[in-house]
Amino acid sequence: MAVPENQEEAVTGHAFAQRVLIAGVAIFMSSPAHADAIDGDWCSTTEAKQFSIAGASITTPAGTHTTGDYSRHAFAYIVPDGDPGAGEAIIMQLMNEEEVRVSVNGGEPKIWRRCELIS
Repeated sequence: MAVPENQEEAVTGHAFAQRVLIAGVAIFMSSPAHADAIDGDWCSTTEAKQFSIAGASITTPAGTHTTGDYSRHAFAYIVPDGDPGAGEAIIMQLMNEEEVRVSVNGGEPKIWRRCELIS
Protein backbone atom coordinates (compact mmCIF):
# COMPACT_ATOMS: atom_id res chain seq x y z
CA MET A 1 0.00 0.00 0.00
CA ALA A 2 1.37 3.38 -0.98
CA VAL A 3 1.97 5.96 1.73
CA PRO A 4 0.70 9.45 0.87
CA GLU A 5 3.46 11.96 0.37
CA ASN A 6 1.55 14.83 1.95
CA GLN A 7 -1.52 15.61 4.03
CA GLU A 8 -3.55 16.78 0.99
CA GLU A 9 -3.03 13.45 -0.78
CA ALA A 10 -4.10 11.55 2.37
CA VAL A 11 -7.28 13.63 2.71
CA THR A 12 -8.08 13.19 -0.98
CA GLY A 13 -7.74 9.40 -0.69
CA HIS A 14 -9.96 9.36 2.40
CA ALA A 15 -12.55 11.56 0.68
CA PHE A 16 -12.55 9.21 -2.33
CA ALA A 17 -13.14 6.19 -0.07
CA GLN A 18 -16.04 8.00 1.62
CA ARG A 19 -17.60 8.82 -1.78
CA VAL A 20 -17.33 5.18 -2.88
CA LEU A 21 -18.95 4.02 0.36
CA ILE A 22 -21.77 6.59 0.06
CA ALA A 23 -22.37 5.61 -3.59
CA GLY A 24 -22.52 1.93 -2.64
CA VAL A 25 -25.03 2.61 0.13
CA ALA A 26 -27.14 4.74 -2.23
CA ILE A 27 -27.21 1.97 -4.85
CA PHE A 28 -28.16 -0.62 -2.21
CA MET A 29 -30.90 1.60 -0.77
CA SER A 30 -32.38 2.29 -4.22
CA SER A 31 -32.89 -1.39 -5.05
CA PRO A 32 -36.40 -2.77 -4.45
CA ALA A 33 -37.06 -3.99 -0.92
CA HIS A 34 -38.11 -7.59 -0.36
CA ALA A 35 -40.08 -8.86 2.60
CA ASP A 36 -37.66 -11.72 3.37
CA ALA A 37 -40.18 -13.45 5.62
CA ILE A 38 -42.09 -16.71 5.44
CA ASP A 39 -45.43 -14.90 5.78
CA GLY A 40 -47.67 -15.03 2.71
CA ASP A 41 -49.40 -17.40 0.32
CA TRP A 42 -47.52 -20.50 -0.86
CA CYS A 43 -48.44 -22.85 -3.73
CA SER A 44 -47.35 -26.43 -4.34
CA THR A 45 -45.17 -27.01 -7.39
CA THR A 46 -46.61 -30.52 -7.90
CA GLU A 47 -50.27 -30.35 -6.76
CA ALA A 48 -53.15 -27.86 -6.80
CA LYS A 49 -52.65 -26.94 -3.12
CA GLN A 50 -51.76 -23.81 -1.21
CA PHE A 51 -51.33 -22.57 2.36
CA SER A 52 -51.07 -19.13 3.93
CA ILE A 53 -48.95 -17.95 6.85
CA ALA A 54 -49.55 -14.75 8.84
CA GLY A 55 -47.32 -14.68 11.90
CA ALA A 56 -48.13 -17.67 14.11
CA SER A 57 -51.37 -18.38 12.16
CA ILE A 58 -51.65 -20.70 9.18
CA THR A 59 -54.43 -21.70 6.82
CA THR A 60 -53.53 -25.29 5.91
CA PRO A 61 -53.80 -26.76 2.40
CA ALA A 62 -57.15 -28.25 3.55
CA GLY A 63 -58.41 -24.77 4.52
CA THR A 64 -58.21 -25.22 8.30
CA HIS A 65 -57.11 -22.26 10.42
CA THR A 66 -54.60 -23.17 13.14
CA THR A 67 -51.41 -21.91 14.75
CA GLY A 68 -47.80 -23.04 14.87
CA ASP A 69 -44.27 -22.08 15.83
CA TYR A 70 -43.29 -19.01 13.82
CA SER A 71 -40.01 -17.28 13.18
CA ARG A 72 -39.25 -14.88 10.37
CA HIS A 73 -37.68 -17.62 8.20
CA ALA A 74 -39.32 -20.81 9.49
CA PHE A 75 -42.67 -22.24 10.53
CA ALA A 76 -43.69 -25.55 12.10
CA TYR A 77 -47.05 -27.01 13.05
CA ILE A 78 -48.89 -30.26 13.69
CA VAL A 79 -51.56 -31.05 11.08
CA PRO A 80 -54.88 -30.57 12.89
CA ASP A 81 -57.58 -33.22 13.31
CA GLY A 82 -59.85 -33.39 10.28
CA ASP A 83 -57.08 -32.53 7.79
CA PRO A 84 -55.42 -35.20 5.65
CA GLY A 85 -52.32 -36.38 7.53
CA ALA A 86 -53.67 -35.29 10.93
CA GLY A 87 -50.99 -35.47 13.62
CA GLU A 88 -48.05 -35.17 11.20
CA ALA A 89 -45.33 -32.62 11.93
CA ILE A 90 -44.81 -30.05 9.16
CA ILE A 91 -41.57 -28.08 9.15
CA MET A 92 -40.98 -25.20 6.72
CA GLN A 93 -37.81 -23.27 6.01
CA LEU A 94 -37.65 -20.15 3.84
CA MET A 95 -35.00 -20.75 1.17
CA ASN A 96 -35.23 -17.38 -0.55
CA GLU A 97 -37.90 -14.76 -1.20
CA GLU A 98 -39.80 -17.05 -3.60
CA GLU A 99 -39.23 -20.60 -2.27
CA VAL A 100 -39.93 -22.48 0.94
CA ARG A 101 -38.82 -26.04 1.75
CA VAL A 102 -41.61 -28.13 3.34
CA SER A 103 -40.88 -31.40 5.14
CA VAL A 104 -43.48 -33.81 6.56
CA ASN A 105 -42.34 -35.80 9.62
CA GLY A 106 -38.70 -35.18 8.69
CA GLY A 107 -39.14 -36.77 5.26
CA GLU A 108 -37.81 -35.61 1.92
CA PRO A 109 -38.55 -31.88 1.62
CA LYS A 110 -40.59 -30.45 -1.23
CA ILE A 111 -40.26 -26.94 -2.62
CA TRP A 112 -43.29 -24.67 -2.59
CA ARG A 113 -43.33 -21.26 -4.32
CA ARG A 114 -45.06 -17.99 -3.56
CA CYS A 115 -48.44 -17.95 -5.26
CA GLU A 116 -48.66 -15.61 -8.25
CA LEU A 117 -51.38 -12.99 -8.32
CA ILE A 118 -53.74 -13.41 -11.25
CA SER A 119 -55.79 -10.39 -12.18
